[in-house]
Amino acid sequence: MRKLLLAIFILSFPLIGLGQYNWDIGAQFGASNYLGEMGGGASTRRDFVADMKMKKTEYTYGGFARYKFSSLISAQVAYNMIQIDGEDASSTNPGRVGRNLSFRDNIQELALTAQIYFYDVPDLGHTYRYKNDFKMYAFGGVAGFYYNPKTYYQGEWVALRPLETEGVSYGKFNVAIPLGLGFLFTLNKHHRIGWEFNWRTTFTDYLDDVSGNYADPKTLSSDMARALANRRGELGNPDGIPGVLPAANNYGWDDKTQSGTKRGDPAHKDSYLSTSIYYSYVLRGKSTLYKSKYGNTFKKSQRRRKAIHAKF
Repeated sequence: MRKLLLAIFILSFPLIGLGQYNWDIGAQFGASNYLGEMGGGASTRRDFVADMKMKKTEYTYGGFARYKFSSLISAQVAYNMIQIDGEDASSTNPGRVGRNLSFRDNIQELALTAQIYFYDVPDLGHTYRYKNDFKMYAFGGVAGFYYNPKTYYQGEWVALRPLETEGVSYGKFNVAIPLGLGFLFTLNKHHRIGWEFNWRTTFTDYLDDVSGNYADPKTLSSDMARALANRRGELGNPDGIPGVLPAANNYGWDDKTQSGTKRGDPAHKDSYLSTSIYYSYVLRGKSTLYKSKYGNTFKKSQRRRKAIHAKF
């Protein structure tokens, strides 16, 4: 995973050498959410945003640099902080309510994306000065991210990854594929205000520390791991409430069958998404590389024009 982050940086570094012409640098702030095992409606898992719990919406912020290659395409490197969380207590699905798990995750993401402009108004207001424009674009790319799910237990936030609550080891770095849509306004050539919707599908099912079946408590590493692997007991009433709270024996390890009941859904990976507004400043100066190649030619041409003008 560290190699991927390094690769993203190396791929974006040549863009920096191109100089400042057509560059803009900015910051974004917005809302974030996640799609995984926790929360959701009364039914079982549903695709995409149908299973999202709006009241668990959190926040995202970050910075980016973008280089415009042409009127059709730009490349962007961005670093984002994205908070996500979920809890079974907020679900209307009795099975999830009885599972009684929860988490919070502060994701740190480094992303490299390409933006394709499919709609462009180059001169807003038809002023013929071309200072203001409007663009809509689609984007996609690759991102590396760090994640560390935690849960709130007995007055403190406890990191779940080291506990291996399902008896499974997973890393703290992973890969995501960001895809989305956005638009931007350029004002007076230098100021850009925009909006983006960004959905990332990942290659892990452990953003929320939930994926497979309950593990045998005897194989878990500590009392803390056992307490956080199965939290049904915190709800009391082991016999359950019909239609509201399943019985406690629906959750955990069965010594007779030597198997654990379902805890998560390993068939589908977790994903996270954000919607944000951003501001960026457009840098209009030319690079050292540009000046070394074309600067002298430009100066000579300028002198010739002055000389011709002097004859008049």
